[in-house]
Amino acid sequence: MFRRLYKVVFCFLCIFGILGAILVESEANELAPSVRLKDLAVVEGARSNQLTGIGLVVGLPGTGDRSGMAMRMIRNMAEQYGLSLGTREIRSRNVAAVTVTCNLPPFTREGQTVDVLVSTLGDAKSLDGGVLLQTPLKAANGNVYAVAQGPVTTGGFAAGGAATQVSKNITTTGRIPGGAIVERDVPMEYASDSKLSLLLRQPDFTTAQRLALSINNKFGQIAVPLDAARVEVAFPPAYAQYPASFVASLEQLEVRPDSVARVVVNERTGTVVMGGNVKISAVAVTHGNLTVAVAEAPQVVQPEPFAGGQTAVVPRTEVAVEEQQGRVISMPATATVTELVDALNSIGATPRDVITILQSINEAGALHGELVVM
Repeated sequence: MFRRLYKVVFCFLCIFGILGAILVESEANELAPSVRLKDLAVVEGARSNQLTGIGLVVGLPGTGDRSGMAMRMIRNMAEQYGLSLGTREIRSRNVAAVTVTCNLPPFTREGQTVDVLVSTLGDAKSLDGGVLLQTPLKAANGNVYAVAQGPVTTGGFAAGGAATQVSKNITTTGRIPGGAIVERDVPMEYASDSKLSLLLRQPDFTTAQRLALSINNKFGQIAVPLDAARVEVAFPPAYAQYPASFVASLEQLEVRPDSVARVVVNERTGTVVMGGNVKISAVAVTHGNLTVAVAEAPQVVQPEPFAGGQTAVVPRTEVAVEEQQGRVISMPATATVTELVDALNSIGATPRDVITILQSINEAGALHGELVVM
């Protein structure tokens, strides 16, 4: 009899354990959906490179530089073409000195084009209508990898006179779509010794472990998580000679990412972003507002005609005090962020109030997550 009872209890415990695991997995699925591997990680070695240069934008309608920087650049450019000019001979408001920047994407080859960003160096008012002259773009090692040239697009306008001015967007910064031609490519070594490394965009040990398990379930035991940000993957024998095809197959795998419970607060804008996995211990929150309004309404008093008095200003101050009735809400120990938001909305808390309440809950040790104040 006792054996039968023991077996029944054991079966019930197993059933409850399975149901609990299913509920936990279901909750995790709701908080973090499956994401493609290519959206979670990048291949180590396949990276972009920053390029920069200094050039001239010409053809501006009188909105160029007033400083001597652009004039000296014009003189230096003229000397390259065999034309000698003095500083006093150059008087133009149609030229602006600019910086030209761009990111050279990985695997970009010679002859391909990339977009560039053009920004004023001096006191030019606008780049609208200007054309960038040929500008070499260098990397940090001093080598030229691209050359930029073309009309600048600002996406805005600025117009006005001596009394007023109307503008839309920023006209001292513009773009040249496809304005830089790549003259030298950067070799990318992403596969060495029949291995490659995947770098997580958001380092996390749990996500790295899940990523390795997803790869191993597909290709066998070839992936090992080295730390929170790196997963090392060996090439299967079938893909030993085709690394690009193997990377393409990896990118389509789906992984359910994990993240640290975090609450991000921006006090400047009153924005609060709370992750779904933030938990709150048992806590009680009191909410109430005290409003004090002080208004000055001075009154001018004039004497009667021929009374010989003087006009006087009599100060009058009105003070109004309004205190809303405070409310207390109680949160259970298993409260989630959704329950907290519903409770705060029920008492009419504003975003500013939510920020203060969250900071107080965190100070009380009841907020189980990272509170980030921006």
